[in-house]
Amino acid sequence: MLGTFTVRSEETGDRAAIDEVNRLAFGGPHEARLIALLRDEPGFEPELSLVAVSEDTIAGHILFTPVQIVRENGAVTGALALAPMAVRPEHQNQGIGSRLVRAGLEAGRRRGHQLVVVVGHPQYYPRFGFTPARPHGLEAPFEVPDAAFLVCPLAAGALDDVRGVVHYHPAFGAVGD
Repeated sequence: MLGTFTVRSEETGDRAAIDEVNRLAFGGPHEARLIALLRDEPGFEPELSLVAVSEDTIAGHILFTPVQIVRENGAVTGALALAPMAVRPEHQNQGIGSRLVRAGLEAGRRRGHQLVVVVGHPQYYPRFGFTPARPHGLEAPFEVPDAAFLVCPLAAGALDDVRGVVHYHPAFGAVGD
């Protein structure tokens, strides 16, 4: 069944289905609202908002958006955040999420991005090249267990000399419980 899914960039007509996937997967509206807010931002890259599709049904969605890593001296390095990722409940555990993560990382690489951070399951994301971020000198702007705050370099040497606090778009804080 997994072979029947394709992964592509989001299109304008996909928005309602993406909202539904996120509401169903997360059990509420917060992630759908976050995506809507991020879409309206000038830095939004539609090529980094991917969907898994089967027979005109969107079964999954993943979004990568810009973040800034700010050093103590104020210097800024750009990166991406992976958030959110959602798969319709009836399509979970079929490898759709894995395909979305791999396709998204590759799309980020093609677009010239160097790093991706995620706050996620420490047993899931390492298979894609993510490792704990704090040993690399990265800090989250909020409390998160070390094992769940992860980074993935998209190019050789991408983590060299990158230190600081990851600053997410304010929309991430605007869609609380």
